[in-house]
Amino acid sequence: MLKNNKAFTLIEVVLAMMIMASGLFILTNSWSGTYNRLKNTQVKVQLAALLERKVVEIEREYKNKSLESIPEEKEDSFGEDLPEYSWKMTSQKLELPDLSAVLETQQEGVKNNIAYLVKIISEHISKSVKEVKVDVT
Repeated sequence: MLKNNKAFTLIEVVLAMMIMASGLFILTNSWSGTYNRLKNTQVKVQLAALLERKVVEIEREYKNKSLESIPEEKEDSFGEDLPEYSWKMTSQKLELPDLSAVLETQQEGVKNNIAYLVKIISEHISKSVKEVKVDVT
């Protein structure tokens, strides 16, 4: 007696469904992971653009003004268009590192002259430059 083997058995059908379900599960996870990475990248790009915009605004606002006119702290939001984002600016006197340890390897006379020059230049820079930090959140 000859059998007609044109049909699938139940095990073959279940196995095919499991393979197909596994493939769909992997594909769905891949898509959702890609979407989350894309969303995070968009947020970071927007924050970088807002930070750049705010830094340019601050530079323009205090250009050609005295260092005393720069406040130690200032913060605000980006307005009604972007209420979920805000910025904060902090400023402080620029502190340069002490370079005397580097100069100790020089000869005594050269060391004193260079140390004096470095001290004068450091004092001048500290009086002429203010460190400003801008955070966007």
